[in-house]
Amino acid sequence: MTSCSTQVSEALSIIQRGAEEILLEEELVKQLQTGKPLRVKAGFDPTAPDLHLGHTVLLNKLKQFQDLGHQVLFLIGDFTGMIGDPTGKNVTRKPLTPEQVAENAQTYQAQVSKILDMDRTEVCFNSTWMNELGSAGMIQLAAKHTVARMLERDDFNKRYTSGQPIAIHEFLYPLVQGYDSVALKADVELGGTDQKFNLLVGRELQKDAGQPPQTILTMPLLEGTDGVNKMSKSLGNSIGINEPPNEMFGKLMSISDEMMWRYLELLSFRPMGEINAWKQAVNEGKNPRDVKVDLAKELITRFHSGVAAEAAYEDFVARFQKGLMPDEMPEISLSSEAGGLPIANLLKNAGLVESTSEALRMLRQGAVKIDGEKIEDKDSKIASGETHVFQVGKRKFARVTLC
Repeated sequence: MTSCSTQVSEALSIIQRGAEEILLEEELVKQLQTGKPLRVKAGFDPTAPDLHLGHTVLLNKLKQFQDLGHQVLFLIGDFTGMIGDPTGKNVTRKPLTPEQVAENAQTYQAQVSKILDMDRTEVCFNSTWMNELGSAGMIQLAAKHTVARMLERDDFNKRYTSGQPIAIHEFLYPLVQGYDSVALKADVELGGTDQKFNLLVGRELQKDAGQPPQTILTMPLLEGTDGVNKMSKSLGNSIGINEPPNEMFGKLMSISDEMMWRYLELLSFRPMGEINAWKQAVNEGKNPRDVKVDLAKELITRFHSGVAAEAAYEDFVARFQKGLMPDEMPEISLSSEAGGLPIANLLKNAGLVESTSEALRMLRQGAVKIDGEKIEDKDSKIASGETHVFQVGKRKFARVTLC
């Protein structure tokens, strides 16, 4: 028979996986020792209609709490989304309209259901209590914090000291997020490392309301496919969970060998013992590509299906390992002047690159192929009347006819 202390230790080990910080861990241990299901909250502002793998880091942690028997509170910030959290930004973030918030929120639950058991998930909208709070209540809430305390938040402080404007409504965001914890009587709140200040505000407001302060668990911000910047659709380094399986597979295979282990810890549901065994095998000569294949198959199975994962793998082998062209690709006709079109201009006009400077950079890197043959001469011209298959990088193809 497993003792209570062993159960708590095992649960804590699962909760600690990938976590950046737990505040305060001793409080969490006491919460777990009660044996009562904890109310575990994580909030998501519907700033975009589609979630990417960076968002799922928190969702995965929610699932772990759910599998341990705790009550998951999936909070959609339809009210806070209209304020706009400036976290990580050096300028005021443009608030969303009610119509944008409603449209984006509508798709969230379907996407989240691929990770969480929605029958055991409490879906909440913070407009429910914030609309009832009213303007008088908002003023009372604002009285709970000082400007000096707000300026302790890193991004506010940087903007203030550099003379960049801070709108008054931005100070309300941490207070509203904190008040969400009061309204939901949260025992634990999860957030990214950039949310730490807001999460701590929740603890203070709960104390003021006579509630036990929530435990805070921060998760790291997952880097995108570039391996440097936080995953973001606007930076072009994201992997959307609704992307086609072939696209997801190719992007996951493109991450660095070093970044692969971080993705496994934060995105995979495989036991850490198995992941550590893979790491040892790679150190002993196992090809890290095989580990990426397993990761890609796991994630595509989760968000699409096992059949889709196998098909994506076969497509990847055919295209990239055997050097074959995809069966389907864009068919493009471009006009040119006498003498043809410079390769950099053709790549830009065909939509294979964003600019001619990017085209020149890709040419220098040897990332451009014509009919499967690498081309590096930036001064090359494609003659009028010819049709070729152009490839940029690993995944961009187009059959271009120059008229």
